[in-house]
Amino acid sequence: MILLEGATIVTAEKEAVGAILIDGRRIAQVLYSEAEDYGFNIAKAIGSGAEVINLSGKHIMAGGIDAHVHFREPGLTHKADMQTESLAAVHGGVTSVMDMPNTVPATVSAEALKEKIRIAEGRTTAKMAFHIGATNENIGTIRHMIKEGDTETGLSPADIAGVKVFMGSSTGNMLVDDKDTLERLFSIKGKPVLVHCEDEKTIKDNLQRAIDKYGEEIPFAEHEHIRSRSACIRSSIKALEMAMKHGTRLVLCHISTKEEVEMARAARLTNPDIIAETSCNYLWFSNKDYERLGSRLKCNPSVKTEDDRRALREALAEGNIDTIGSDHAPHLPSEKDGIYTKAPSGLPSIQQSLPVLLTIAHEEEIPLTRIASVFSEKASDIYGLKTGKIKAGYAADLVIFDYGQTFTVRAEDQKSKCGWTPYEGETLRGVIEKVYIDGIQVL
Repeated sequence: MILLEGATIVTAEKEAVGAILIDGRRIAQVLYSEAEDYGFNIAKAIGSGAEVINLSGKHIMAGGIDAHVHFREPGLTHKADMQTESLAAVHGGVTSVMDMPNTVPATVSAEALKEKIRIAEGRTTAKMAFHIGATNENIGTIRHMIKEGDTETGLSPADIAGVKVFMGSSTGNMLVDDKDTLERLFSIKGKPVLVHCEDEKTIKDNLQRAIDKYGEEIPFAEHEHIRSRSACIRSSIKALEMAMKHGTRLVLCHISTKEEVEMARAARLTNPDIIAETSCNYLWFSNKDYERLGSRLKCNPSVKTEDDRRALREALAEGNIDTIGSDHAPHLPSEKDGIYTKAPSGLPSIQQSLPVLLTIAHEEEIPLTRIASVFSEKASDIYGLKTGKIKAGYAADLVIFDYGQTFTVRAEDQKSKCGWTPYEGETLRGVIEKVYIDGIQVL
């Protein structure tokens, strides 16, 4: 047994000094110093042979659950793989991740999902789960797998984390634009449906206008106007309307506009199972950063205005953002350094997940209880996990950090295979000192 004693324990409900008793892979007890029997229970744990680790002055939160990562394996391992990116995750305080299906081949069948699970076995530091991707053709397969699993591969419904639907052009043949297919997808029960919302026609029209104006010299600042707020809003309206109609457990992924925040809040009055996700990228950067970062800020949806960033931070503080998904999407610097139409979209960012949130919390005076909620606890409920909470019986997946210390992000410290981050040079708060997964210290 291990007794982590003296730290400030942060959960979605409270922030207080106490101790956590770990027995094997699980949390056995959570003790708070304010309780009258605190001293007695500490002595009892020590008497039972627990190893005491004094963490006075530190903070403990449940390890993060990031349900939105792109670890690029299989098929794109020249830029990232499950081993390197899961290590980067742990260095960002994230202990559980869910990988998106746009790999090569795409995870749109039982066979492809089974192969991903096989590849991950024994190679990852963080815990890994996988979403299956929807296409215009595989809705029958998905519905069967969610209900009964797949006898040929031996997969069970539990092997599917969620169903990812691209209602925009981010990933080639995974665009779902057939109305009947979308209706059937949104009527799925038992699994979250995660949607990438950008309107395909709007984006194509905007891109053509930019090409007509700039030729091959499209400034990266135009990304905000090509993958525009209108593209996001139009697609999100469609998704939210269907979610209200069908009662879908909908995750509106990587919200980037103030309008979508309000739309999700209003839609939740009709369907409480609508979940608003954003990324740290939209909480940290704004369109003013395109001039400085160029292609290294190109992601889908685009980073938008300072007003949008402000609205997202307010939503985080007020509880209108439910989860944080990093949308960690590595590309090599040589790939990102092309012209606008050639440089791929995506940012490697998972290693900065918790420090960015802690820095924003400090700047905006947001209670750390809100950070605990969006970083892990809400996702634990959404996906039905026995991790992500500091609670007896839950997995001992924990992150210990010094909230009073700051550090400067350096490229040479990045664990992602791509070797860079848009946060390079930023000063962040919250030095991560230890990470436990299943009661074992992995960092």
